[in-house]
Amino acid sequence: MRTETPPSDVPSTRRGARGLAGLAAAVAITVAAAAVGGVASVSAGPFYRALVRPEWAPPASLFGPVWTVLYALMAIAAWLVWRTRGVRGARGALALFVAQLALNALWTWLFFAWRRGAWAFAEVLVLWVAVAATTVAFARHRRAAGALLVPYLGWVTFAAALTWAVWRLNPERL
Repeated sequence: MRTETPPSDVPSTRRGARGLAGLAAAVAITVAAAAVGGVASVSAGPFYRALVRPEWAPPASLFGPVWTVLYALMAIAAWLVWRTRGVRGARGALALFVAQLALNALWTWLFFAWRRGAWAFAEVLVLWVAVAATTVAFARHRRAAGALLVPYLGWVTFAAALTWAVWRLNPERL
C-alpha cells in the first residue's frame, strides 16, 4: 500500500488551494447524491412511521443525523484518496465511489418513492457490495480513507436487514 503525499516541487500555496478545491468537489458530488435521494424521501417520515417495523427499527428522526455524518465521512474519504493519488492514480477507486453514491440514491427511490420492497432489498445488497469494494479500494490508496467508510458499510449492513424486515412485514405496501 502506498500513501504518497503531493510532490514537494509543487508550491505549498498551490497545493493548499488545489486541496481545498478537491475537498469542495468531493463534498459537492456527495451532496448531489444525497440531494437526489432526498427528493425521493420528502414524505419518507410519515410513510416510514405508518409501516409495520421490527422492534429494533430506529425512529425516523435518527436517519437524518446518521446520514449527515456518513455523507461527511464519505466526502472526506474520497478527498483523501484524490489528494493521495489524484484522479488518474485512483480512477478505479473514485469510479467505485461515484457508483456507490448512485446506488445509494437509487435505494431511496426504490423504497420510498416507488415503494418496491423486493427491488429495494435486492438493490441494497448490490449497494453493500459496492460500498465494500469502495472501502477496500480506498484503503489500498490511503488506509484512513478506507477506515472512514467502515461506519457506512456497517450502516448499509443494518439497512439491508431493516429493508428485508420492513418489506416482509408490509407486503401490501411495499
